[in-house]
Amino acid sequence: MVQTSPPLLQLSGIDKRFGSTHALRGVSLAVDSGEAVALIGENGAGKSTLMKVLAGIVSPDEGEIRLSGKLVTFPTPRAAMDAGVALIHQELNLHEHLSVAENLFLGREPRRNGWGLLRRIGWLDRTAMSSQAEYWLQQVGLSVSPSAPVETLPIASKQLLEIARALSTNARVVVMDEPTSSLSDDEALRLFGLIKQLQSRGVAVIYISHRLGEVVRLADRVDVLRDGSHVATLHQDEITPPAMVRAMVGRELAARQSTRRTTESKTRLSVQDLRVESVNAPPVSFQVAAGEVVALVGLVGAGRSEILETIFGIRHRATGSVRVDDQTVGDDIEGAIRAGISFVPEDRKQTGLLIQSSVTDNATIVAMGRVPHSTNRMRAIRGSWQSATTRHLIERLGIKTSTPDTPLASLSGGNQQKVALSKWLPCDGTVFMLDEPTRGVDIGAKAEIYALIDQLAADGKAILVVSSEMEEVFAIADRALVIADGRIAGELPRDQFSEEAIMRIAVGGVSGDGAASEAPVGASEPKSEPKSETKADVDAAKR
Repeated sequence: MVQTSPPLLQLSGIDKRFGSTHALRGVSLAVDSGEAVALIGENGAGKSTLMKVLAGIVSPDEGEIRLSGKLVTFPTPRAAMDAGVALIHQELNLHEHLSVAENLFLGREPRRNGWGLLRRIGWLDRTAMSSQAEYWLQQVGLSVSPSAPVETLPIASKQLLEIARALSTNARVVVMDEPTSSLSDDEALRLFGLIKQLQSRGVAVIYISHRLGEVVRLADRVDVLRDGSHVATLHQDEITPPAMVRAMVGRELAARQSTRRTTESKTRLSVQDLRVESVNAPPVSFQVAAGEVVALVGLVGAGRSEILETIFGIRHRATGSVRVDDQTVGDDIEGAIRAGISFVPEDRKQTGLLIQSSVTDNATIVAMGRVPHSTNRMRAIRGSWQSATTRHLIERLGIKTSTPDTPLASLSGGNQQKVALSKWLPCDGTVFMLDEPTRGVDIGAKAEIYALIDQLAADGKAILVVSSEMEEVFAIADRALVIADGRIAGELPRDQFSEEAIMRIAVGGVSGDGAASEAPVGASEPKSEPKSETKADVDAAKR
């Protein structure tokens, strides 16, 4: 009789409750050495909770974990790390005030011998730490100084640093939770190559992603969670986007009807000769009409987010003006909000939300100033308004939360994103600026966010979107402005949308109107976000 060895990792009957929320219902999962298993499901399905149990961040109420057949417990993240389990978080888990190298080796810094007490505890060997940091940064293609403060890095670089930190532990099991959500195509391809190298060394990889195209490319097997339960396993010949969508949502999803809206002629947002402070680029000018969705597209680092941040007053304008309807917008955040501009930033955890506060506090924080609160009676009115408004927003956006008082940190990434959007709706503004509005969001939540954008446009709002997913741009935008090196390199109407046309302009080809555009310095080949799901399966989905 042939004896088969146990899997490298085996989770059995994992159960977890958070108050009245049953997050995991007896979930079991096994991964062999050198295997890449994708874990998929809608936001709130339990994927991240299950991985936090594995990484020692959350203690299970029931169930067991075995490594190479041996029963193990992880009371702390350090215990999991010491056992060979590394987790790359979806929400970045870095210390902004520390350097790149300090973040990379936090808690396991290389040390050298000293004398007396210093000999027992060891001196921090910064030379060795810097040298080792350079090696791991090179592995993920991150060209930054090990001494650079993390707070100075763009979000894509922070994502690569998270990946480098996990790889540097030489783990036997590596969990990647949405690792490409902020990466360019080139960076994602490098990551895929690293995953294959890990597999060849016998490392087990658990890959969580809403980008089903990546799952098809990488996974040896797919396990599907729904409402905290394991509902399906798909093997190699079964791994297709339609099959995964059916397993995740329990039904077929209808294709999105990409009918183009008829926009009004009235200009709602006017940007004239705007030059971003400390960015060496020509000024930009453009308009967005009432009922129109305009996408800013281009390569990662082209300056798309900087334009939105300058319009909103986060960055100061070097030159230029911004107008909403007939009102001139001041060069500060308060002035932008007063003029009716709403802004959802790319990094919801750091700049878009109060992550430790409740759903209610986050959903009503912007509009609170409209409600009087100077007397006891007014405070009661204010509390009643908060409660009613939050309940309405939860229902309107389909936010999954046990109660309105639930801390936002306990919600899934997709539900956090819905809250980031919801807080602007009570203000009834006229301009909505959305930076990567579906980053880390599942297929069902994407459809709901697209429907919200459609409704805002139908209500006459002006929508300005930054997106690195071409399928998303094609699904929601009426017009695309291609940004290269901080300037508008070309413009495309909806009937001229194609990846080829956008990338040709972005890397210095021909603009939509046929005019030649100057090639960005150092541009070589397209670095767009990798395409994920098909139009019918993803951006086309509606609940």
